[in-house]
Amino acid sequence: MASEKLDDRYKLFFKGTRHRVVGHHGRVRIRQDSTWNVPEPELTLVLNRRGAIVGYTIGNDMSSRSIEGENPLYLSQAKIYDGSAALGPCVLVREEPFPGDASIVLSIARGSKIVFSASVQVSQITRRFEDLAAYLFRECTFPQGALLMTGTGIVPPAPFTLQHGDSISITIEPIGTLTNEVA
Repeated sequence: MASEKLDDRYKLFFKGTRHRVVGHHGRVRIRQDSTWNVPEPELTLVLNRRGAIVGYTIGNDMSSRSIEGENPLYLSQAKIYDGSAALGPCVLVREEPFPGDASIVLSIARGSKIVFSASVQVSQITRRFEDLAAYLFRECTFPQGALLMTGTGIVPPAPFTLQHGDSISITIEPIGTLTNEVA
């Protein structure tokens, strides 16, 4: 729409192709040239080729925040690299909308100690899922469908940063728990 205001635009970008994404119990990566690396737990919409929501899964959107903070043009470097995302542990197929009272729970363990934990309710996601899907499909086609991460309300604050060997667990019931180790 030519009359659309900039503030009305959705902030969408492509996280990566499937070879950059790992599954449940896969090893996510942190960039060596970043000093602040965090996971971003996200409810993920499973969309068919027409953009309809056919299921839900859990996403871990890894982010190199120090690179992102240097310059907005570096966002793709901060977000798109091998092992920069994880999906799983399964796809929950359901016809009814995802429950807004469900919680997204992030827990990061270093050795046997929990070093960060936080949660947010799905109802705090500001955009309607159908609107996000429609916007993604507005000018792009996806012949095999797409997976759309819905955003997060949880980002570990500085100075916290992931370390090699950390275990990241993201729980969203009724889907389950996605667990990944930092490579």
